[in-house]
Amino acid sequence: MVGHSHGPYTLHDLDALPRDGRHYELADGWLAELPGDLWHDHAAEALKAILKEAAHQADADVHVAGSPQEVTTPSGIRKPDVFVVGRDVARSVLERQARTYYGPDLLLAAEVVTPRTGSERTDRVGKVAEYASLGIEHYWIIDLEPKPLVTALTLTEAGYETTHRAKSGELFTTERPFPISFDPSRLSEMD
Repeated sequence: MVGHSHGPYTLHDLDALPRDGRHYELADGWLAELPGDLWHDHAAEALKAILKEAAHQADADVHVAGSPQEVTTPSGIRKPDVFVVGRDVARSVLERQARTYYGPDLLLAAEVVTPRTGSERTDRVGKVAEYASLGIEHYWIIDLEPKPLVTALTLTEAGYETTHRAKSGELFTTERPFPISFDPSRLSEMD
C-alpha cells in the first residue's frame, strides 16, 4: 500500500489488497486480518445452514449471509461470520450490484470467536458496542473452546443484554429474529 505503510487506511487500500484467500476488516482507518481456520470456518458454515433451515421452517422473509460479504458501519467495513437481513434488503443489494450491506439493516450478526487472537477482543468488546450503536437487535457470540457455546445478546435501551446461553449438549432456543432451536454441538460436528 504505497504511501500508507503505517495507516490510516481507506476503502481503496482494502480493495487493493491481494486476493490471496485472506480476509480483512477496516475499522477506524486500520486493517485487521480476520483469523480463520478450518474449525472456525466450519462452525460459521454450520451456523449459516442452521439459520437457513430455521428460517425456511418458520417461513421467515429473511436472507442468511456471512463473510466474505461486507457490512458498512460508521467505523468502516466489517465482515460478520454470519448475519441475517430481510429478504427485501438482500434483493436490493443484489439488484444494485452493491458489495456491502448497511449495518442498521442487519437483524442478527454472529461472530465465531477465534481465541488468543486480536479479533477475540474485537468480537467480545468492540463489536458489542459498535453493533449496539447501529441498532442491530441481536448479536451472537460463538465460542468453540472447550466445547461450543452460543451466547445471544439482545439490544435494549441500555445496550446489549445476555438473553440466552447454551453450551454443547443443551438446546439453544429463541423466537427472535425467527424461531430457532439447536444444540450448539452441531457447530463442531463434521459430516
